Parts: sequence; structure tokens; C-alpha cells
Amino acid sequence: MRYALPIRPQTPHPRSLCHRAARWVAPSLTGLLLASAAHADVVHQALDTDHLAITIERVADGFENPWAVAFLPDGRYLVSERSGELNLVDAEGRVEELSGLPRVSQNGQGGLLDVALHPEFGDGEHDWIYFTWSKPEGSQSRSALSRVKWQDDALGDVEHLFEQDRASSPGRHYGSRMAWLQDGTLLMSIGDRGVDPSRAQDSGDHAGSTLRLTETGGVPDDNPFVDDDDTLDEIYTLGNRNIQGMTVLSNGESWATEHGPRTGDELNQIVPGNNYGWPEVSLGNDYATNEPIGVESKPGMEDPVYRFEGRFAPSGLAEVTSDAFAPWQGSLLAGGLGSQKLLRLTLDEGQVADEELILEGEIGRIRDVRQGPDEAIYLLTDGSQGSLYRLTPTQR
Repeated sequence: MRYALPIRPQTPHPRSLCHRAARWVAPSLTGLLLASAAHADVVHQALDTDHLAITIERVADGFENPWAVAFLPDGRYLVSERSGELNLVDAEGRVEELSGLPRVSQNGQGGLLDVALHPEFGDGEHDWIYFTWSKPEGSQSRSALSRVKWQDDALGDVEHLFEQDRASSPGRHYGSRMAWLQDGTLLMSIGDRGVDPSRAQDSGDHAGSTLRLTETGGVPDDNPFVDDDDTLDEIYTLGNRNIQGMTVLSNGESWATEHGPRTGDELNQIVPGNNYGWPEVSLGNDYATNEPIGVESKPGMEDPVYRFEGRFAPSGLAEVTSDAFAPWQGSLLAGGLGSQKLLRLTLDEGQVADEELILEGEIGRIRDVRQGPDEAIYLLTDGSQGSLYRLTPTQR
């Protein structure tokens, strides 16, 4: 059973684990992390890594194929589910469904996908929740971007900001990860949609690209192709197969993890105007024949910064800036779906200098990775009974 706002349950929700999540205001970082763990359901205690031991707590569970988590200023969480639900998770782990979002296409990998708050969320004027979704169109669908106003603990008016130029089927490779740049513009990935990979090299097609949009869905004047009549103005980069991890670092750089074909998953720095090669350039193989797809490198196309080992299936990417995880600061944390891995990647002058395996199978398929405002690390797992987890350094 779920609750629709504004009704608030007076007793713990049956899906809840009934523990207290972190409050974002605390006298010290150590006190905050201790407070967050006080009533938590600890599922793994003192897992050793190269530099510190970590504790994993389950914040909430029972989500059906969750895709993204965002953090409200008051310490509550928003969690999207592919089926179309946006959930509010309170400080006790109770879950309430929010009503008012459009109907999504649930075919295949489609649905309600990424969620992000406006960078100035909390001032009233900019209390917008942005979400990506697969917009149904008969038996086909498009990747779309909308936003909804947050008003009195409920969803208000929805504004539709952008949809890709062409509807298609089947329900694969939507991309749909978002990240805010430091200038207040928004990056959004769109996958190649799976049927015709060559769309990623068609500059008149949004498929297989990253986009850069204004906060209202418009085109920034300085986008790299605004003066190119052969390229859609929203396009920021080309040749991207299916980006499902994306983050903007504290130094302003944009990085993304991308699903390649078999054994071809990539980490890339996203640079405006670049072509990342798919499907002409790939380090992966065909699923049916296991033969290489394309060539490994080609002039005018970017080689990946890093190729993940095996079939990693990347989704979710975050930079560690937390003082609580001081030995990890400046690293990227990359989640894996089929691999069920969490990797820590150390960057040095735009290259991966080191890789550390943090998790492998302890919590399942990792769909989203975020650093929270409490400086803990949050992981969202994909599945019919997905969960939201919090990672903190073990207090000894």
C-alpha cells in the first residue's frame, strides 16, 4: 500500500525500515554521520577498502525498478521508478507516492527516468523538479524532459521543456541522465534508441547525443553547433551510444559513463562539439557474433578515456568531494548494473590513474550513484524490489 500526498501516514509504512535518515544540519560532520547511523538498518558493517572501512545502511526499500534519487533541502529524498511513480521518502524511511506526472511509456527500458532539482531549489521561485521520461506516441516513444513545481509537499504544474525530434521503437537506449553545468545550463543524454545505431552519427537527429539546454528547455546561444545548419542546435556532442552516468566535477568538467556493446563500456570526458564515434568507433563486440563493431580509433573521433573491464553495464556516476571520505576526494564512483559493481576511479590530468573495486554483489544492480548533502554516498539499486542505500565511513 502506498500513500498519495498530502495524506501522511501516522505509522511506519510497511515498505519502510523505520530508521532515521540524516538531517543536513549538524554541529560537525562526524556528528552528522553518527546521527544518520543511529537508527539505521545496517546491512554491511566495516567493509574494508584500500583506504577506509565503510558501512552500508538501507534507507528505504521496495521500489519497483527505481532509476534516480534526488535530495530535498529538508533531508527527504525523491526516488523515481520506471513505472512512472515519483516517491517522497521521509526521515523515517516511509514512502509516499506523488501524483501529477504524465503517463510514461513503460515499454522495455522506458519510463520515468532521471530526476534533478533546479540548482537554486529552495528559494520558492526556482522550486522545480526536472525529470526525464519516455513519452508515448502510439507504439513508439521519445526521450523527453519536463519539470514540475514543488508546492506544499505536493507536485504542482508540469511544464514540458523538450522532446527529441523523432519517435521510434523499440523501448531501448533512452540515455536520459541529466547534469547541471556551472553556468546554469543542463546537460541531458539521449541514447541511439537501439534500432539503427547510425543515428548517433546523424547530426540532424537527437538520438545518440548529449544535449545542452537552458533551464526552460531552450538553446543556449553558445552551443557548439548553433551556426551549423546541418546540426540540431540542442546537440552538444555526437556519437554517444547510451549514456546513463553523468556528472559535472567541482572543476567544471563534465564526465559520463556509457553503455557500449559487449565489453565496450566507456568513461568519457564530455567536451562540447566532440564526436565519440559510435558506431563507427567502438571497443565492443556484436552481441550475436562477438565480432568487433567498427574500428578502435578514427581521426576526428574521440577515443574513450577508459574502457571498463568485461561487461560492466555502467549507470550512475558521482565525484567524491566529501570530507568524510577524504582518501577518496576527487575520485569518480561508477555504478554497474549487470556487474553489480561500484568502482572508484582516480583521475590524473584527464586520465584514469587507478581503479579500486569497492563493491561487487553486496547490494545488487547499481542504477544511481550520488553524494548527498550530508556528505554520505547514496546508491540506488535496480530491480523489482530496489533499495536506497547510504555509505558512510565506519566509526570505530
